[in-house]
Amino acid sequence: MPTAIVTCLPALLQPVPTRASIKAATRTISVGDDLPLAELTDWLILRGFERVTAVELPGEFSIHGGILDIFPATEPDAVRIELFGDEVESIRSFDVESQRRLEDLKSISLTATLAATPPAATDATPQTNSVPSSTTSSRKGKSKKATPDLRPGDALTAAFPTSATPKSAPLFSGETESLIDSLSRQTIVILTDMQQAISEGRMYLQRLSNPVGLYGVDATMARLMEFSSVTIDALGVDGYEQSCHLSIEAVERFSGSRRDALVELSELLGPSDSVLLCCHNEGEQGRLQELIAETDSASGTSLASRICLTTGRIRRGFRLLDHAMIVISDNELFSRTPTRATTRKRRTDSRTIDTFLDLREGDLVVHVAHGIARYRGMAMTGANGQQEEHLLLEFRDALIVYVPVSLIHLVQKYIGPAKTNPELTKYGGTSWLKKKDQVAEAISDMATDMLQLQAERASKSGLQCRADSHLQQEFEKAFPFTETADQASAIIDLKGDMEQAKPMDRLICGDVGFGKTEVAMRAVFKAVDNGRQVAVLVPTTVLAEQHFRTFSQRMAEFPVTVEMLSRYRSPAEQSRILERLKEGSIDIVIGTHRLVSKDVKFRDLGLLVVDEEQKFGVKVKERLKQIRADVDVLTLTATPIPRTLHMSLLGIRDISSLTTPPRDRVPIETRVGRFDENLVRSAMMRELNRGGQIYFVHNRVHDIEEIAERLKRIAPEASLVIAHGQMDEDELESAMMAFVTGKADILLATTIIESGLDISNANTMFIHQAENYGLADLHQLRGRVGRDRHRAYCYLLLEEGKAVTTKATRRLKAIEEYSELGAGFRIAMRDLEIRGAGNILGTEQSGNIAAVGYELYCQLLENAVRSLKKQPLRYQRHCKIELPVSNFIPDKYVAEQKLKIEVYRRLSQANTLDQLSELETELRDRFGPIPTAARRMIQLRELNLRALAWRVENVHLENGYAVFRYRDAKRIRMLSHLHKGHLRVVDAHDAYWPLEADETDGAAVLDELLETFSAAQPPAPE
Repeated sequence: MPTAIVTCLPALLQPVPTRASIKAATRTISVGDDLPLAELTDWLILRGFERVTAVELPGEFSIHGGILDIFPATEPDAVRIELFGDEVESIRSFDVESQRRLEDLKSISLTATLAATPPAATDATPQTNSVPSSTTSSRKGKSKKATPDLRPGDALTAAFPTSATPKSAPLFSGETESLIDSLSRQTIVILTDMQQAISEGRMYLQRLSNPVGLYGVDATMARLMEFSSVTIDALGVDGYEQSCHLSIEAVERFSGSRRDALVELSELLGPSDSVLLCCHNEGEQGRLQELIAETDSASGTSLASRICLTTGRIRRGFRLLDHAMIVISDNELFSRTPTRATTRKRRTDSRTIDTFLDLREGDLVVHVAHGIARYRGMAMTGANGQQEEHLLLEFRDALIVYVPVSLIHLVQKYIGPAKTNPELTKYGGTSWLKKKDQVAEAISDMATDMLQLQAERASKSGLQCRADSHLQQEFEKAFPFTETADQASAIIDLKGDMEQAKPMDRLICGDVGFGKTEVAMRAVFKAVDNGRQVAVLVPTTVLAEQHFRTFSQRMAEFPVTVEMLSRYRSPAEQSRILERLKEGSIDIVIGTHRLVSKDVKFRDLGLLVVDEEQKFGVKVKERLKQIRADVDVLTLTATPIPRTLHMSLLGIRDISSLTTPPRDRVPIETRVGRFDENLVRSAMMRELNRGGQIYFVHNRVHDIEEIAERLKRIAPEASLVIAHGQMDEDELESAMMAFVTGKADILLATTIIESGLDISNANTMFIHQAENYGLADLHQLRGRVGRDRHRAYCYLLLEEGKAVTTKATRRLKAIEEYSELGAGFRIAMRDLEIRGAGNILGTEQSGNIAAVGYELYCQLLENAVRSLKKQPLRYQRHCKIELPVSNFIPDKYVAEQKLKIEVYRRLSQANTLDQLSELETELRDRFGPIPTAARRMIQLRELNLRALAWRVENVHLENGYAVFRYRDAKRIRMLSHLHKGHLRVVDAHDAYWPLEADETDGAAVLDELLETFSAAQPPAPE
């Protein structure tokens, strides 16, 4: 049992499984146990585990031959169980990202997964049961027997039908009890704000449609009072054996001004009062120490001797009257919204997405040498004792071409702009080569223009900031979270840019919620610290308000003035702001397109931050071109840039990508279904019952009021506000502030909330008529929830009675499937819109991407940049090896085609012997001992690499000889010399190796040739 349990009354009203039920649903597996896999598979499925191809999340398992991978919800890492027959041979934990083993284990306990959700909710009158106990005390002191009418678990039903729903059933099919039943008699119960807790418990039951099986509030409170208890209440309560009255008062609110907050605090202090000031980290503590000294010096106060600084967190400050002490937090002092510190050390790094692994039969592919074809599956072929697996590609005129998997690196999944439907290429024709040449020429022209623009900027003078000052360091220490590795790297990049003489023009790309704003703040503060003004340009008034609030709170303790220029400001206010900008008394101005009007003048603009530039119109973009010529520019986009494009653009565009999610973020659970009022209410009540807020997105202004009335009928106890772009400024601001401050429970809005809104308490979203949205839009909207450590839910509601198109179904399926953190990178590829390429390269490049496909386009772009910079071009070279040896991955070893393709791809992309060795180790670890045919594949790849190192491009057999076709005479003579002339160089192209092995024994020949090429290291490339 834990030493302390923190809970609330609504949670105590719900039954939990008994210890016996949990024990019955738990199975321990140890090394040496007899474990029939078929029987264990049934056991796992019945207890809520889900069988998948590859384990990624808790509650999943997979089987490959005699290896079971499973991710128990109770363990920090997944576990791999290897069997020999039915005997458990080894148990080890492994990392799901790298598939590498972590540590060996002697045993592992598996417990049924628990995925129950709160009860359904309507306006029905509650019918609750008493808490089951041998004797329960009523308020009148009488004892009575408690016999529930129904099993308590019956009340626990899912709010939305999903695959997760059945997982809870097995655990609740056994005995349940109240959590109170599991407490020892020595437990001390601490009750805070008891009357408030009772009120919340009763309100919770009133919201439920069928609370039969939940425990009653009065009976539960009576059970709690049977223990030794301490009640903490703001009001005095009679009837207790002992009472202790603490003289405590609330602390007055502060203005939040950095200049005035400490002076206000000194005015609150009596002659003998002292202050305990809690800072959220040591950096903040050091900064406050300096502020106190500055305030004492400027105002003649003596705060330094009366304020004790410490690191720690309190929810709300208070005054201890009997002890003449004020306890307060730095957040209260500067009127900041408190943020939670992260504690988990483990983080998930992003992985490069290989779109080829999502290949399905019928998809379009690109063969680099032959053009666009349609993938028709895989097939095994064999001749002359050699078996090999092939990809089947259909070209024009229904011509099927067999591509050996050893050449799989030449085949790419076709990804092009939206609504692209390219024709299949005629195999063997010249049209594909001409098309490739045309695209390469267009790409070269674009790269030339970008390099020329870069050179022009380099000739101008920019901000050229000094190195970080002490103030900058203190500002960064005040960040309450630990930066991700990508954030840290991006910050280093942009500071390096700002400290150079030439103007900065950097693009920060990152998925929704990955911390772009904090990266931008570091640059903004650096510019202000160097005496320059900053303009932050955003596409919507809602985002302007969000950024204004965030920047103001973050800068509150520093000598920085932040203002906002948008339609939220009256004409008179706008005039005053413009005047102050011109005279230089405003350091940072945040605004919409109003910021780029010609009447906006700065005294000394040094940095322009542009958020989501692609959402602005043509006129704004033209104005930005004029402004950005002479100032540092930082552009932010929530469009994830796939790694392949990022790497291709290196050298012609300064880009930093944020691909790592913040620690402790939980993936958003995404569900698709028709608009059902009962289910919508259930999901709403779950969020409201945990004190959260709700977004409801409806993107049609003309009937948004009708939707509002419908939602009010569904959840009459919830307060609702409406927000859309056609509203009056004051009305829109009032609605948004009501939601931001928590006064409204539901925000019914159009897609005006799509960009930048960051409300950590809002963790449930409904998107109405979701079939009408693009995949990227759905992902962007979904990113408004799940911005804290709570589980977030996104419900995609389909219009009632309306058929959903095939394309819409695919989009909805994809958004539901890609719910993991950082899913934007997968979505950017899956959406077939290549939003990233269009945003960065310009829409004119869409036709070139459509012509050759995204991946080949990136390769051509990278080589165009290398050519212009006089760098060696990058090609994946291949040595053609023709030996009579079977090489493939048997179905018994890797059954799933997706996994098999992954192995083939990684094998063909292993460009060093170390990479090949790592892959071999991983295969053995994931799938068990490597069968002969698969081992021969690895050996052939090794021979390929070793032959290429000696500049050999072809190996084939001929009359008892292995013939090496080479392209470097110097190297081949060196190899011949090492073998004392055994290798005979006969002409300018071929060298002959007399075989000791039988030419028909491919395996023996392979071993001999490996020994031949590995006898010595080839010389380093010149």
